Amino acid sequence: MNDLPPAPFTAAHVPFDDGRHPRAKIGYVLLATEQTIQDDVFTLRPKGVGVHFARAPIPDSITAETLAAQADHLAGAAETLLPDGSLDVVCYACTSGSLVIGEDRVFEEFRKGAPNAVPTSIITAVIAALHALDVRKVAVATPYLPEIDRQEEIYMEDRGIEVVNIQGLGLEKDSDMVRVPPDYLIEFALAADRPEAEAIFVSCGALRTLDVIAEIEARAGKPAICSNQAMIWDCLRKAGITDRFDGYGSLLSEH
Repeated sequence: MNDLPPAPFTAAHVPFDDGRHPRAKIGYVLLATEQTIQDDVFTLRPKGVGVHFARAPIPDSITAETLAAQADHLAGAAETLLPDGSLDVVCYACTSGSLVIGEDRVFEEFRKGAPNAVPTSIITAVIAALHALDVRKVAVATPYLPEIDRQEEIYMEDRGIEVVNIQGLGLEKDSDMVRVPPDYLIEFALAADRPEAEAIFVSCGALRTLDVIAEIEARAGKPAICSNQAMIWDCLRKAGITDRFDGYGSLLSEH
């Protein structure tokens, strides 16, 4: 007969630890059409940092109208990200959407869906990155339609960043933006540059610019940022993660 006491295998005796992601947990709300951002986030995910994704509906058409309609879906999408309240940061992972809707509305919706998380967006990250690099004049390359380019220029200039040139590709479909080759993005970014620009910004999370941002920066001889690089940097810093990364531009290696 076994006289040993029963093992305490009950909920009251489970020895919990901090889980797989003790350093931070970051949530990203993506467009339903998005195909690039998740790969980029995982490429630069530090050990011990959790990344979590939700999607907001949108047709395969990136216009001012379809982006504005995203506002009504942001709170619901954020609500699906770690409903236990442990999320540290929540980011609207769409450059054009965040400037069309506006940061204030994005943050308002995120506070409804993820009230414990610090809210941010890609356009928020881009402005913060340019300030960190002490840049006041920028050349911008985008894949967007002219209507969105105009809004981006106004949005940045309202926040103290002079856009000396903005050049778009005139693409409407997200499914086309994800297929623009990185080598083409190098030449496109350099063509959009101007001597008076203190930095180059390649806008849009769908573009695979992270793959070549270091080469753009090296060939231009000035800082270069792209949407996903700035977004990842901003989210990590807001979560208190100070890890730096080589090979993805000076923003991530020096700031």
